[in-house]
Amino acid sequence: MIPVFGFREHAHTADWELEVWAPDLPGLLEQAARGMYTLSGMCLQGGSVQTHTISLHGADAEILLVRFLTELLWLEQEQNLGFDQFSITVDADYNLLAELHGSVIAKLDKEIKAVTFHNLKVINTSQGLHVNIVFDV
Repeated sequence: MIPVFGFREHAHTADWELEVWAPDLPGLLEQAARGMYTLSGMCLQGGSVQTHTISLHGADAEILLVRFLTELLWLEQEQNLGFDQFSITVDADYNLLAELHGSVIAKLDKEIKAVTFHNLKVINTSQGLHVNIVFDV
């Protein structure tokens, strides 16, 4: 039986591909973030908790997903921050509000350069939402 929330890596020729599933869009965004961090081998320093709020809009679920993950990559690369607690809401017009809690990154094994739109399609299933995300590395 597949868990209600989750992610797993798939083999991909040159880049990394992540399969993500969750019952709803906020859950899918959180699992995508957790999966992206896992792929990169991110470990947080701990100690002082950093809180960051993100407000984004996307025309659809795919655009919102890419924008959210791209914002997390920017925070990782420019501010050396990673997050392990997420409170995400998304309204019917794909407006996202996320409160993130995390800390300074202690270790990052592999760099993700970008989140791509390659074959990106959020699919409704009987269990919720499902998507495969390709990352440029």
